[in-house]
Amino acid sequence: MAKYYYRKTIYFKKIFRGFGVLFIIFGVSLFGYILFPVLSWQIFFAASFSQNIDYPIPKTTVLGASTFESLISSANLAGVDYTNAKNWFPNFDYKEGDPKIRSYNLSIPAINIENAQVSTLSDDLGKHLVHFNPTAPPDKGNSVIFGHSTLPYLFDPEDYKTIFANLYKVKVGDEVWTTVSGVSYKYKVFEIKVVDPQDTSVLEQKFDNSYLTLVTCTPPGTVWKRLIIKAELEEI
Repeated sequence: MAKYYYRKTIYFKKIFRGFGVLFIIFGVSLFGYILFPVLSWQIFFAASFSQNIDYPIPKTTVLGASTFESLISSANLAGVDYTNAKNWFPNFDYKEGDPKIRSYNLSIPAINIENAQVSTLSDDLGKHLVHFNPTAPPDKGNSVIFGHSTLPYLFDPEDYKTIFANLYKVKVGDEVWTTVSGVSYKYKVFEIKVVDPQDTSVLEQKFDNSYLTLVTCTPPGTVWKRLIIKAELEEI
């Protein structure tokens, strides 16, 4: 009996030890899942920004406690639906308009996006790019276009859930084209920056020319910051 009891005790210890190892692996995996896009951005993608702009994750704060808190709070753990463009800037007062057109097309040759559909009526980023304000190109004003991003190796220009994954590769001077009712308009990128979701200044109107503001989440694979690409109408 004593011999059988001893073996039974060891057997249960091995089971508990196995469960402990599994919980540790699960915890490390979850932590890595949250941090991988951030670290991969710093290691592989931040260097692609040749322009003089602020990186989405300053090197001095990558390992700071406040950085972890900010990242975890924005990791969609609260169940926020980020396929709805209106959830990307929670402090912005979105106003319904009456757009002149229902949709138009957007092309960005530098990242192989050709004739992507932009809807002026729907906020569903899983089905198309989203134009949220009533001013549409080439009208005077700031036309803001939202698009999904993910980890760059998942980029597919035909999939609207990944279509802006390579938007970080766009440079100042690159061309952006819109096609509205069969007429094409060329815009040139003049500013690139990264902002917090609380910074709604990038959505403000400016009526001295026709502008495009392209918006996606960054670092790719997170919803932590917003990458902003601004372009100005050059010619018809």
